[in-house]
Amino acid sequence: MGNQRLDAKKLEDAASKLRAIAHPMRIAIIEMLDKNKQMNVTSIYENLKIEQASASHHLNVLKNKGVLKSRRSGKNTFYSIKDDALKSIIECIEKCN
Repeated sequence: MGNQRLDAKKLEDAASKLRAIAHPMRIAIIEMLDKNKQMNVTSIYENLKIEQASASHHLNVLKNKGVLKSRRSGKNTFYSIKDDALKSIIECIEKCN
């Protein structure tokens, strides 16, 4: 780190993203989207065998923290991974090892 000072805002943003992905159901959503590229809410909650409201909650957390992106098409909302966000989180964690 050298003379570099910790930026409290950046540290809180990083912690916030880590908390968002640190939930078993959210990890399952990310893994599923990694395999399928994009899915709608119905496909996600049916595959995970959880309630629609629960799936929507987890998807919103991941989207609000910049891990996922969404696209509306008619009545459906499709979710996909924001590759650059997830990649930078993983690279950052790997630097800590």
